Amino acid sequence: MPALQLLRTDHAPALLAFERENREWFAASVPDRGEEYFARFDERHRALLAEQEAGTCWFHVLVDAAGGIVGRVNLVDAADGGADLGYRIARRAAGRGLATRAVRDVCGLAARRYGLRTLRAATTLDNPDNTASRAVLARAGFTVTGETLLGGSPGLTFRRDLHDLGAAADRNGPAAAG
Repeated sequence: MPALQLLRTDHAPALLAFERENREWFAASVPDRGEEYFARFDERHRALLAEQEAGTCWFHVLVDAAGGIVGRVNLVDAADGGADLGYRIARRAAGRGLATRAVRDVCGLAARRYGLRTLRAATTLDNPDNTASRAVLARAGFTVTGETLLGGSPGLTFRRDLHDLGAAADRNGPAAAG
């Protein structure tokens, strides 16, 4: 089973490979990152680590036994006890429950390690692949809160209250993220 790890400097080559290998797969359900993302990847990676160091975002990767990245789960724009959650799983790893497990694990980290009380997420409605994304969010305890537009496409917004996970931290101690 891949290990959930907090993003580090040495993840850069594997993360870039993950994004390149899955670019077309991801673009089928979310807006493409564009050429600029890949051209300035090293600079972007350093910026992500700086945001993480500042405590406004936390970026997690799922690392397989060979050191390859098969998924990402990010918490961004943390403020006032909440953050936005986003995730993506490699095509070769999809459909095996990794997304559900990783999102649940990050929800626990959000409550126990990062001190968050709520998470928000959003998915589009016009792509059949996003049915699976909505199911992952539901299995991880998110509920629909409304409608939105994502890149011009209709979507749904979700919310997850983390109070139940924070109480578990008091009993079980802090969660680990590698």
